Amino acid sequence: MKKKTVGIVGANGYTGSELIRLLAFHPHVTLSFLYSRSNSGTRISDLYPDLTTVCEQVLTDQPEEVDVLFMCLPHKESQNWLTQNPVKDETLVIDLGNDFRLQGDFGNRDFIYGLPEINKKQLSGSKSIANPGCFATAIQLALLPLAEKGVLDEVFTTGITGSTGAGQSLQATTHFTWRNDNVSAYKTLSHQHVDEILQQIVLFNHKEVSLNFVPWRGDFARGIFTSSTVKTDLELSDLYQLYQDFYAGAPFVKVSEKAIDLKQVVNTNRCVIQIEKCGNVVVIHSAIDNLLKGASGQAVQNMNIAMGWEENEGLNLKPIAF
Repeated sequence: MKKKTVGIVGANGYTGSELIRLLAFHPHVTLSFLYSRSNSGTRISDLYPDLTTVCEQVLTDQPEEVDVLFMCLPHKESQNWLTQNPVKDETLVIDLGNDFRLQGDFGNRDFIYGLPEINKKQLSGSKSIANPGCFATAIQLALLPLAEKGVLDEVFTTGITGSTGAGQSLQATTHFTWRNDNVSAYKTLSHQHVDEILQQIVLFNHKEVSLNFVPWRGDFARGIFTSSTVKTDLELSDLYQLYQDFYAGAPFVKVSEKAIDLKQVVNTNRCVIQIEKCGNVVVIHSAIDNLLKGASGQAVQNMNIAMGWEENEGLNLKPIAF
């Protein structure tokens, strides 16, 4: 089978460089161009020395026609880039920003929301995919089985994320001296992923849901751990059966009856979920790697589905155990 050509716009950022690490070993694609305005002319391995011998391409500000285009730009910039650099209708465009998650129409394109666990059928053969946000992925995977049951009313969620979730641009809260040995809340009850989460949850729940979300900054580089609290009279055994059935065809979601932790998922495209119950109060824990299942890994998973390849192609990764 002839390999498909791939371009990455914004290849110099965290999600872009993570895509390079994945796609360099993907059996069905070849990297055609790595686009960056700010680092054009620089070898990618000079920016990320770990890519030495893995990928030695030079970043460019001249895009080419490709079969698959990954957009790894800051939020709200993908629309501008696509307007200034039109791509052919046959090109599969996967946007890792939030430009098309809530409003999918753009020119001749209608972006499909790229959460494979609920939209696999729609993603198959699609040419326009809006990759979900990292917190949105972790929280939705924790809540969707309950939403399908129609039992969600008010949800209280806390979630902690690693420093890579803030992107590569230097900010006061990403300095090592500030982040190390420190935890802080941010965007309390106003995080940008709330609308994205509710858009999908309400479709399943068939009634309005209130989501009270408090995100936290963690003193680690990568990973997301969320805990969502809801009320239900369902027994714990029934809840586990509900989740096992819902994710029976999802190769990257693991429902665990044992305590979960971040190291089970860091450096993988997996999501692990655990449920705890006391009285009629239920807590659903979920953990993902924000740069993989929360971004680049999920984007590759979406590409695989859209292209008709095995869903886990290029994504058989092991966690960092120690």
